[in-house]
Amino acid sequence: MTAVELARVRGRLVAFAEEMLAPIGRSERRRWGECYLRGLMLDGKRKSIEPMAARLADGDEQGLQQFVNQSPWAWAPVRERLACRLQAAIAPRLWVIDDTGFPKFGRHSVGVARQYCGALGKVGNCQLGVSINACRDEASCPLDWRLFLPEEWDDDTERRRRAALPAEERHRPKWQLALEMLDELAGWGLEPPVISADGGYGDITDFRQGLEARGLAYVVQVHGQTSAYPEATTRPEAPAYAGKGRPPQPRYREKPASLRALAVAAGERDLHEVAWRQGSRGSKLRSRFLCLRVRPANLQLRRAHRGGELPCCWLVCEWPAGAAEPSKYWLSNLPEATMLAELVALAKGRWRVEHDYRELKDALGLDHFEGRSYQGWHHHVTLVSLAHGFLTLERLNPKADAPA
Repeated sequence: MTAVELARVRGRLVAFAEEMLAPIGRSERRRWGECYLRGLMLDGKRKSIEPMAARLADGDEQGLQQFVNQSPWAWAPVRERLACRLQAAIAPRLWVIDDTGFPKFGRHSVGVARQYCGALGKVGNCQLGVSINACRDEASCPLDWRLFLPEEWDDDTERRRRAALPAEERHRPKWQLALEMLDELAGWGLEPPVISADGGYGDITDFRQGLEARGLAYVVQVHGQTSAYPEATTRPEAPAYAGKGRPPQPRYREKPASLRALAVAAGERDLHEVAWRQGSRGSKLRSRFLCLRVRPANLQLRRAHRGGELPCCWLVCEWPAGAAEPSKYWLSNLPEATMLAELVALAKGRWRVEHDYRELKDALGLDHFEGRSYQGWHHHVTLVSLAHGFLTLERLNPKADAPA
């Protein structure tokens, strides 16, 4: 935003900041919070504290540093207010779980390590943040965040001390952080319509089982080598009991196939062309899709359902014209009556999160934070989410004259 555009929405921004930042207490903190939001939204190449303070007429580098890095305000109540407000405003079609990298120099920023960074497209020195975003095609916004801690941070006493990392914060896989956020959002009274995630989460059996245990619907991407039976496969059978020892348990006698093999066996005759949304150039995005009922059947699932029937779910495959086999696979526990067009639209809904990450980073400085502490990182991503949430509400408001 230019200074003129920002001045035009200043009244609404102040009211929004007062509402969202009310849980942090003192008016002085709320004033610095609103100032920080203006710094994030105001035009400028770098959104770290020093250049933001220089651009703001009432900016003060020391005051902003103290507010973000040292002030002990709790970020969870602020995120709760934002999540409740944006969930109601967006009316999302799905919640998308994803993660993004924050490239860093040095080794002392909290959670930094050499790991794959999507922003770099390779392994590099970075932090990783996991988010849950409320999405529909017209709007989206992050609802909650977690910082991923690599295992090397668990026993590095010196780095933990310098980053003021709480003793209870230890390495947990990203899928587990996602389930923790879902529990936190449920505690705020928010429930997802459908969960979507890429193969980094969907391929984890524990993650899918965690969603099912919480009664949550999902459409998640998986690899084609995931094991499964066709829906109509023979039920588990027990061999005849010889009368000695422990009676044998019922089990599936045949070996499961891969999702790829099941799709190829079904063949192109069952493909349907589906258009799922309007593309950026005005034409509908279309492709060919195959939809099958299958029973995922890796060893972990077969052991979990030992003696019983494996549950059925949807397999959705994208099979581009001219390709010898599908290019992408999704599993979904949505009801059997769900239409293919709905499954495809949900499977393809993750594009909004990449849009969010670009806006959060390029326009609002999500990855510009130069502090090193655990508290500072969480304060910064919370404030960036507030700025993004305010702009999302402005775009959704037909009476607002702010730029899109």
